[in-house]
Amino acid sequence: MDLRAALLDETRALGDLIRAGDPSTPVATCPGWTVDNLVTHVGRGHRWAAQIVDQRLATALDQRDVVDGKPPADRDAALDWLNASGALLIDAVERHGSDSRVWTFNGARPAGWWIRRRLHEATVHRADAALALGVPFDIAPELAADAISEWIELVTAKTKNQPAPVERGTTVHLHATDDGLGPTGEWSIVHDEEGVWWSHNHGTGTVALRGPASQLMLAITRRAAAADAGIDVFGDTSVWDLWLERTPF
Repeated sequence: MDLRAALLDETRALGDLIRAGDPSTPVATCPGWTVDNLVTHVGRGHRWAAQIVDQRLATALDQRDVVDGKPPADRDAALDWLNASGALLIDAVERHGSDSRVWTFNGARPAGWWIRRRLHEATVHRADAALALGVPFDIAPELAADAISEWIELVTAKTKNQPAPVERGTTVHLHATDDGLGPTGEWSIVHDEEGVWWSHNHGTGTVALRGPASQLMLAITRRAAAADAGIDVFGDTSVWDLWLERTPF
């Protein structure tokens, strides 16, 4: 999968949704936000990451210091600003090299890390816009599966300073039912004597969820309840409830 092309596509798709809808529509999955807020949030976030890469920062950048971090008042110009933001990040990574190390909220990482992170940020907020506007949310299974993997990587990396998302001795297992995903369509999240870790291993879990990758993505990022997303849940549902409680997006 070409992550750079996907970043541009997802950002553009978010803008297209917003262009066709009422910008004042409330976004239930982001309480207190309207659809218009998604433009600012995603566009500024892309530019924030681009500036971190371009300046080779080793410490966090204050969002208030993002260059051109506020969209124009004109709606069409604001959506052009949004679309340009993804390209700025790609350009910064290409200039400095995807392996050059920069600050991230999970420690120093290769600059290319930010492309994947911002891609899936845009993907989830496109889902927010679609849900708010009452239109279908369509996503390729491969992209949804990678979004799930990336999200699990983020939350399991944070457990050193936060309560573990799964209690010791329990396992969460997700299984995507889409054809063609192979091992990348399964996820096992384990808490054992080595700590919290995850893999694409097949197996049973203390709780297991089974359904399309797109719906699993919505469920794991708290955009839809498993039951509402048509996902089958087996085992101890309290383990899944704890995961959701401790992994807010």
